[in-house]
Amino acid sequence: MLKNNLLFIGLLFSLLTNCKKETDKNLTVNANLEKKDIIETIIKDSSSFYFIDFKNYPVNDKTLPVGVFDSGTGGLTVLKAIVNFDENENTTNASGSDGVLDFEKESFIYLGDQANMPYGNYFSVNKVDLLKEHIIKDTQFLLGNKYYSDADDTIPNLDKKPVKVLVVACNTATAYGKEHIEDFIKKSKLNIKVIGVIDAGVRGTLETLEKDENVIIGVLATEGTVSSKGYENTLLKYIKELGYKGNIEVFSQGGIGIAEAVDEDPDYYNKKLKTPRKTYKGPGLDGDVKIDKTLFDIYNFNFDNGKMLCDSKSVDDCSMIQINDAENYVRYHLVTLMEKIRLSKSTNKLKSIILGCTHYPYLSDEIHTVLKELYDYKTKDGSFLYRPFMKKDIQLIDPAIKTAKELYDFLKAESLFNNQGNIKESEFYISVANKTNKNNVIDELGRFTYDYKYGRNANEIQEYVKNVPFSRKNISNDILTRFQMQIPHVYQLMQEFSQNNKKTKIIPEEDKI
Repeated sequence: MLKNNLLFIGLLFSLLTNCKKETDKNLTVNANLEKKDIIETIIKDSSSFYFIDFKNYPVNDKTLPVGVFDSGTGGLTVLKAIVNFDENENTTNASGSDGVLDFEKESFIYLGDQANMPYGNYFSVNKVDLLKEHIIKDTQFLLGNKYYSDADDTIPNLDKKPVKVLVVACNTATAYGKEHIEDFIKKSKLNIKVIGVIDAGVRGTLETLEKDENVIIGVLATEGTVSSKGYENTLLKYIKELGYKGNIEVFSQGGIGIAEAVDEDPDYYNKKLKTPRKTYKGPGLDGDVKIDKTLFDIYNFNFDNGKMLCDSKSVDDCSMIQINDAENYVRYHLVTLMEKIRLSKSTNKLKSIILGCTHYPYLSDEIHTVLKELYDYKTKDGSFLYRPFMKKDIQLIDPAIKTAKELYDFLKAESLFNNQGNIKESEFYISVANKTNKNNVIDELGRFTYDYKYGRNANEIQEYVKNVPFSRKNISNDILTRFQMQIPHVYQLMQEFSQNNKKTKIIPEEDKI
């Protein structure tokens, strides 16, 4: 008995000693990680996964693709505007459509950082430094040569081309990261143009106004973009620079849940649910972003088929209400925007709304529908509640068209058009949670948990994600159907990449797009 007890004590001591060693080892690793800056790592640390040999970067190579990135798939609406762009004569580059797409000989590499989205939430949890790190990693991917064949691949491929220009097809990333990217590129001693969507959206909006017009401009964007005041400040800048003399008011609304529903983030949208869940992060009866029961008649929510989730059979008795549909998110936020304008007692009228998130153009029809309802909404005494504050036909400003023009003008000015290329060689990648990173906390759906996603710290340099080709494994059938209907040319390019590119040859046929 004594011998057995001594043996047990010895084993226990050995186990505790090994645990302490492993803990000390992890603490040492974490301590080292905390000291690293992502930009310095990319430029100087040749042993890092993220290192790029900038000394041998093929600058001014016309045959390189154009890089485009977003926090998810919303940036594909920007790519749609680019690939469909035809405002110039191709042989002479003179202004005027010739029936031939202006970028037909350019190829594109698209990245959607869906594993880390929504980018708009990082500001509210005081993690802007982590957001900027994600944005630099997105940039690193486009400038670098690495990607994974699929989520289970353990060794990266090294045959991805670098890019000759960067398009930040994300409003939040533009607001918080464009200058950060430009600083990174300057430090790397590259001369690569960075194009963001905010300037383009503002210029497009002001072009619809008379110089002395008194109006309200609405901005519907992510919470992070609104908090950054990126559109507000840029509007003020161009209003002054371009000599607008009218009384122009700006009202912004952070569209919490809209982009997330489009990309099917389960914390905001889950079509399988019929009752509320604890993990919900969208507007509700309690919390900072509240659904106002007194406005239910105006919201006009669709409760069919789980599009709104309530903990009671009767809506009037709900103690918990959750939005579970993209159009219902639109309804909530447009009513909230119009309530802000109405309560301000402005004497101006809302003339245009900037779609300040690249996901929102997918919902243009829904936005127009709700705006018409609000324009026609009458109170019990028969008066129009919002009509005094609205133009009849409110313009939706999609910054994507102006972004496409800025890209064209830059390639023309720098003589960087690829005259020998083929747009069918475009590539599409999406980030997925890296299951081989033991630090990652991943749910049953293979995604980061909400608390982990926003609980990480900047400068702990590690591979949180793997960037892999688009496939049916990482994009749902519903989303692919939406692509096919709303961005058909881009969808065809996705199919071409998925079906015929050598980079996707190991993807099983049933998972190809």
